[in-house]
Amino acid sequence: ILSPVTFSPIISATKAIKMRIFLGLGANLGDRSGNLSRALELLDSKPLRIRRISPVVESPALLPNSAPADWNRPFFNLVVECETDASPEACLQWIETIHVTMKRCDAALWAPRPIDIDILLWGREQIHTDELTIPHPSMHKRSFVLTPLIALDPRITIPGLGDKSLLEWSRKLKQYLPLWMGIVNVTPDSFSDGSKRQTWDDFKPDVDAMIDAGAHIIDVGGESTRPGGEAISAEVEWQRIEPVISELVARRQRSLLAPLISVDSYHAKTIERALALGVNIINDVTGLTSPEILELAKTSNTDWIAMHSISVPVEPKQHLPVSADGYREVEDELLRRLEIWDKAGLDLSRIIFDPGIGFGKNNLQSLRILESAGNLRKHGLRVLVGHSRKSFLNQLTGTKISEKDLATLGISLKLCEQGVDILRVHNMQIHTAGYRGWSHVKPTHRPDSD
Repeated sequence: ILSPVTFSPIISATKAIKMRIFLGLGANLGDRSGNLSRALELLDSKPLRIRRISPVVESPALLPNSAPADWNRPFFNLVVECETDASPEACLQWIETIHVTMKRCDAALWAPRPIDIDILLWGREQIHTDELTIPHPSMHKRSFVLTPLIALDPRITIPGLGDKSLLEWSRKLKQYLPLWMGIVNVTPDSFSDGSKRQTWDDFKPDVDAMIDAGAHIIDVGGESTRPGGEAISAEVEWQRIEPVISELVARRQRSLLAPLISVDSYHAKTIERALALGVNIINDVTGLTSPEILELAKTSNTDWIAMHSISVPVEPKQHLPVSADGYREVEDELLRRLEIWDKAGLDLSRIIFDPGIGFGKNNLQSLRILESAGNLRKHGLRVLVGHSRKSFLNQLTGTKISEKDLATLGISLKLCEQGVDILRVHNMQIHTAGYRGWSHVKPTHRPDSD
């Protein structure tokens, strides 16, 4: 988040009203990340305050069938939430000035461009003039708009389009862009990548590779929750993860587009410390069931991942009955928890549900959940799935990590088809590369006929 800017008030006969607005930014020419950062800096010089910036998502360019082949350049897209007391017309003028400053020429409609800025939402207003149409008329049809917007506020509704939330609109898309969460295990006994690494220098190459591959979130954990894993104290956990978290927080302070930071913990003391450092997400594998953690969730502004589990760490003797339908059991528990969270006063728009693949479920139950995980979104929450390198894959691939990574990728693409919001994986490089190819062969939309 950018620092508040100082500006002179716009001249008005009456006191201006602060308006919450959302702008969509895209770039597919030149240094895409650099162009987005530059545009944000130029916006920050205007009389508005940037409050939040979404993750950057990559999407295929929208192209007509007659487009030149060299126009097929993937876009980087983000959404920025701002506050201003200026008029929509003034904001449009700023945008046009930024386009000129960044040398966006008046090329053909679908040609590549160094920057493209659109006004998506202007409070709850509907505006229709020769120059402006707000809300943006196609925003509910475009995954590259909905995914970053949902990351900021999934329950927003679009003025003039009824009471459907952004999350509900996204369920109508043929193909929905996911966010990718990279796993950093600061543990000596992780089931897939445990090691003796402890310092930031030990983890930096892997984190850099995840970020270069396009990770939107880095999830840092200090305790292995594998079957038979050893529980540790909050103090030991914090000693393990603090150096990594501190470095990631410093990166976000230096870069507007750095990945979000998630902390994987069920210790209230660890969570409290992580929140104080400024992390963006808490990943609670016990599913927001602790009174202490519920209170922290109620009073913080972060997002919270609530995972379904039978026991943490996994106790092999504690599991769903063999005859149970894994998906139905998870869904029924989610509905019970939604009532509890609502009564506790939690902001449900900040909760992300994880069905907990492998946590108290056998291989077939885990597969049953994976077949329908995207359907859990109908209950109004974003959904995260962590299936990467899990033991249920052993019967399909054997125990080699390289084989499990490829099987994980295959499942990930199936989950993308279902519209799952966040995919938590170890091998970021093969996932983002595989998804990039898959998404281009199956484009989500063609440009509107008009």
